[in-house]
Amino acid sequence: MTGVQTCALPISLFDVLIWAGAAISFVGLVGLVWCILRVARAKRAALPEEEMRIVLQKVLPMNLGALLLSVIGLMMVVIGIILG
Repeated sequence: MTGVQTCALPISLFDVLIWAGAAISFVGLVGLVWCILRVARAKRAALPEEEMRIVLQKVLPMNLGALLLSVIGLMMVVIGIILG
C-alpha cells in the first residue's frame, strides 16, 4: 500500500515571534516612509515657516511611533533568532 505521507512542519513559538516581529517592523517601516513623503510634500509646497512648523509638529509623533514599532519588531526578530 503506497500512501503519500505528509510531513507537517512544526511551527515553533520562535518562528511565530520572528514572523510577527518582521510584520511589526514592516508596519513601522511603512510609517517611516509615510512621514518622509509627508514632509517632502510640505517642503515641495514651499509652505511658510509657521505652516511648515505645524506640519512637522503633526508628523513628529507618527515618526517616533513608527520608529518605535520598527525597533520593537527588530528586537522580536533578533530574540526569535537567538532563542530559536
